[in-house]
Amino acid sequence: MASLHFSAKFLSLSPCPNSNYTSYSVYFSCKTKLQRVNLLNKTKPKIACAATDRPQQPQQQRRERRKESKKSKKSESESEKGIDPVGFLARQDISHKQFAQFLRERHKASKDLKDELFKRNLQIKDIAYVFEFLGLHRHPEHRMDFMEWAPGARYCALVGDFNEWSPTANSAREGRIGRDDYGYWFIILEDKLRDGEKPDELYFQQYNYVDDYDKGDGDVSIDEIFKRANDEYWEPGEDTFVNHRFEVPAKLYEQLFGPNGPQTEEELEEIPLLDAETRYKQWKEEHKDDLPSNLPPCDVIHDGKEYDIFRVISDPVWVEKIRAKKPPIPYWFEIRKGRRAWLKKYTPAIPHLSRYRVYFNTPNGPLERVPAWATYVQPDADGKQPFAIHWEPPPECAYKWNNTRPKVPKSLRIYECHVGISGSEPKISSFKDFREKVLPHVKEAGYNAIQLIGIVEHKDYFTAGYRVTNLYAVSSRFGTPDDFKHLVDEAHGLGLLVFLDVVHSYSAADEMVGLSLFDGSNDCYFHTGKRGHHKYWGTRMYKYGDHDVLQYLISNLNWWVEEYQIDGFRFHSLSSMMYTHNGFASFTGDLEEYCNQYVDKDAFLYLILANELLHFLHPNIITIAEDATYYPGLCEPTSQGGLGFDYYVNISASEMWSSFLNNVPDHEWSMTKIVSTLMGNKHCADKMLLYAENHSQSISGGQSFAEMLFGEIKDHSPGSKESMLRACSLHKVSIVRSLLGTMLITS
Repeated sequence: MASLHFSAKFLSLSPCPNSNYTSYSVYFSCKTKLQRVNLLNKTKPKIACAATDRPQQPQQQRRERRKESKKSKKSESESEKGIDPVGFLARQDISHKQFAQFLRERHKASKDLKDELFKRNLQIKDIAYVFEFLGLHRHPEHRMDFMEWAPGARYCALVGDFNEWSPTANSAREGRIGRDDYGYWFIILEDKLRDGEKPDELYFQQYNYVDDYDKGDGDVSIDEIFKRANDEYWEPGEDTFVNHRFEVPAKLYEQLFGPNGPQTEEELEEIPLLDAETRYKQWKEEHKDDLPSNLPPCDVIHDGKEYDIFRVISDPVWVEKIRAKKPPIPYWFEIRKGRRAWLKKYTPAIPHLSRYRVYFNTPNGPLERVPAWATYVQPDADGKQPFAIHWEPPPECAYKWNNTRPKVPKSLRIYECHVGISGSEPKISSFKDFREKVLPHVKEAGYNAIQLIGIVEHKDYFTAGYRVTNLYAVSSRFGTPDDFKHLVDEAHGLGLLVFLDVVHSYSAADEMVGLSLFDGSNDCYFHTGKRGHHKYWGTRMYKYGDHDVLQYLISNLNWWVEEYQIDGFRFHSLSSMMYTHNGFASFTGDLEEYCNQYVDKDAFLYLILANELLHFLHPNIITIAEDATYYPGLCEPTSQGGLGFDYYVNISASEMWSSFLNNVPDHEWSMTKIVSTLMGNKHCADKMLLYAENHSQSISGGQSFAEMLFGEIKDHSPGSKESMLRACSLHKVSIVRSLLGTMLITS
């Protein structure tokens, strides 16, 4: 056993700064090295220590056995929870050894990914809330905080109207966090003191920016608040004020060695002493009748273990007592002042509607970018680089929600719509126009949900919003963020769910407004080389294996739910992200095509994690998959080897109608093909959403169903009556699709 010999040179006690209650750290020397033990006030912990020179082979064997037992316990726990990585294959009676092995490996990779994310986050779900501190946010301590991820940059600053676009006025400097190891830049912008005002007495003074008055507007001092907190939390005698940091170790030293004990290490060595444990037992026997408060708060024992460590065991009675206590009052809330006090003393560092960009100094020179987390972006009037808009309206002007989310119906009838083309006038319609004119029509027509496309900010209007540049921003073409909130709120009031078309499968290649070459490097958010570009569309492909990209995308989904109360998402063009060939390959239906070398495994892990977190945080959320390859398990639970979507889109139906109308005579239409196409996959027919037509046919250079039927008919032309009757008859096919569920697009 290792002996403990206390000496004046090495013995010290100091308050433990990381504890919510009184505790001390004892430093003493062991035969091996200087050790420290944290001791709680009024506790009786046990310290176990041992030193050994025995070979470590038995320990390694025990560790291996523990690992094996943990693995077996994990497998047993997974089976108890109903987790089966190939569950849906067995249920659908599918036998394919290679695909089953792929699902098992993907399940293991998913667990490994969560373990890696857990190392950087207290909880996995925290990655869905990084939008709360990345980007530009107001801090309670009268300041603005800006945080951006740009690992390739050498210097970062915020420029805008508020500092006359100076790249040196507000930058990430040394000593103010600056840049961390992951490439995140942090900038603090202090609010400006008004003329004649003095700084706050408390450096941690906070303000309430919503309410005019708060608790701190009274006359209570901080000393009175601290005294009340101590009196309410500690019982008499539990909280003892220490006048000097050496007061406690000096008292303990005097108890151990007496009032005339040795004062130097040399004097201590001259005294013939027994080993520390024997001396301690003798001393304790002599003082067995003393009060517990006069005895040292620790016992030295040896439990026979071979670890050269010190294990502190807290007194169970004390632990339960502490846990039963209510937390002390949060003093920062007690001193928080209201909005009136803040406006009287300060002017905002960045006023509402200020224009700004982020400035980087890169190896290739300086550049300005629209922040990746910007929530409102506007183009420049002269056609130059766009800029972000700081959206922070005063409380009296901010939009307030009036309606709650509708209940999810058993059967969805979705109206797909684009706000900009929803009006009859030759202009881009606004959120207000859509709210007043289109929503009542959708409700009256019997739909229970709307799917909005083109809402997320994009540079090129002709793309119908599918080349997104700013994932967190509402398109400024249609109105402000509050205008969009009003639209969603009005839809909820009519009993309509609101689904958003999200494009996480690729991004616009624009550099001045999008994420391409964001920090001057080619591998920030996207893959490098050929894999970083879509093979046919030229868009940029996300690097889903990067944890920072992963949390950027997942947090974006949660942002739309939390900020705008979106009820669900349709994931656009999954085939572009799930395969390195972007889905442009011939599929025969062989399961080997879904697990070969062209599959992007990281993209699948992102989809699984996104669905799991969305449904965990928001149980009523609906996720819809658009995949032209009909990947197996799209709508199966992730615990059974699926991707976790609630529905998938059958896009074959709209292509079939278009092909029949343009290329096949009426009498040659195959009813077998019509029925089989409309029914879709027999294993998940109840998870299918059926298009009669969609934006791919009616916007992207094509025609709507009505245009194909009635477009060529002219009044009083030969055969116009027969053509009109034919068109009307064929249009009645909508009765068939309405029985199965439908999706339409506004015209």
